[in-house]
Amino acid sequence: MTEFVNEQEVTVEEGAALTSMADALDSVLDIKVGDIVKGDVLAFDDNQVRVAIKESGGLEGVVPRNELSATPFDALSDVVSIGDEIELVVLKPIKDKENGNYLLSKKRVDAKKVWAELQEKANNQETLTAPVKEAVKGGLVVDAGVRGFVPASMVEEFYVEDLSAYKGQTLEFVIVEVEPSENRLILSHKEIARRERDAKREEALAKLEEDAVVEGKVARLTNFGAFIDLGGVDGLVHISRISHQHIAKPSDALTVGDTVNVKVLSIDKEAGRVSLSIKDTLEGPWDNIAEKAPEGAVLPGVVKRLADFGAFVEVFPGVEGLVHISQISHEHIATPQEKLTEGQEIEVKVLSSNQEEQRLSLSIKALIEKPVQEVVEKPKKESAPKPRKSSPAKEANNFVPEADTGFTLGDVLGSALEELNTEA
Repeated sequence: MTEFVNEQEVTVEEGAALTSMADALDSVLDIKVGDIVKGDVLAFDDNQVRVAIKESGGLEGVVPRNELSATPFDALSDVVSIGDEIELVVLKPIKDKENGNYLLSKKRVDAKKVWAELQEKANNQETLTAPVKEAVKGGLVVDAGVRGFVPASMVEEFYVEDLSAYKGQTLEFVIVEVEPSENRLILSHKEIARRERDAKREEALAKLEEDAVVEGKVARLTNFGAFIDLGGVDGLVHISRISHQHIAKPSDALTVGDTVNVKVLSIDKEAGRVSLSIKDTLEGPWDNIAEKAPEGAVLPGVVKRLADFGAFVEVFPGVEGLVHISQISHEHIATPQEKLTEGQEIEVKVLSSNQEEQRLSLSIKALIEKPVQEVVEKPKKESAPKPRKSSPAKEANNFVPEADTGFTLGDVLGSALEELNTEA
């Protein structure tokens, strides 16, 4: 049987071959740059994968190593195997067709699918879980099928100085921005961390009770106090509640990471605030003061403060007693500064103590021997002779005649004469 093609006689077999070639040419003409095609993996050639493009009349293409996968790999066989059917995008035709007719990419097809999935998740406000590949300046690089970036400010609610600890961790993220045309995927872990922290806080707050003593770990130190991690909620110990002794800053008594016992002073569940105290779990400096400082005891001390009325002396950490100005010296002094200076180390004697009122009365002079004073006798004064009382008769003998005075004897003596007559 014969057919005619272009007025030439051909056999049936030759006609079939010409038809296949025509179909192949039509297929070739149909393949354009950007098309998505399917290919069967034929072989691994050096650093590329050779594939047969399906329904192309036997045309082949190659996938270079850098177009095989966005995820790092060692061998080509780690990504695909001989015989696998894979989706590819046509990058360009190859002029030298020795190794194939087209340059293809699997990575870009995979990425396109990933971007579509990411966009859908973002539209539905869904989260994604992905591993952190590396920590770079300014944030974290995440493998979400495509390269994702987490700015440092979106890693946690608080500032993280060293991000290297996150490398290798698989975390949950919120999608902040998706822009496939610019290969930009911005993620945030801060919101997830906030949600997890809120859940833990509610659980921890539900377990806490006022006046309970619980164990915690020092999480952060500030100028005004220390934040204690109670396993999901942070409580604040104000600097005044850290120690019975006066401290200038929390780091004088605490270190981040210390395990401490704290007493729960108050709980504000709505605000998520817990007020704590460390010193309320410790023995107070005034506890058992009568035993530590019994009356008559002699104790070493340091002069802490001087006032007009006396000196405050610390005899135990957090315990100050008063040495009244009258108990400083046997000598009379106008001010305590005449005998004492702040920071001076001295010994004192306990006169009395009151645990409830936290008062301690001390004395310095009780430990000092009183100086002996010389007694100087004062000369006795000679007493002047008492005037002798004259009798009326003697006074009469001394009377001057009335011619010289103008007064009679009766006028001068008066009642004295009457007394004389009465006595007679």
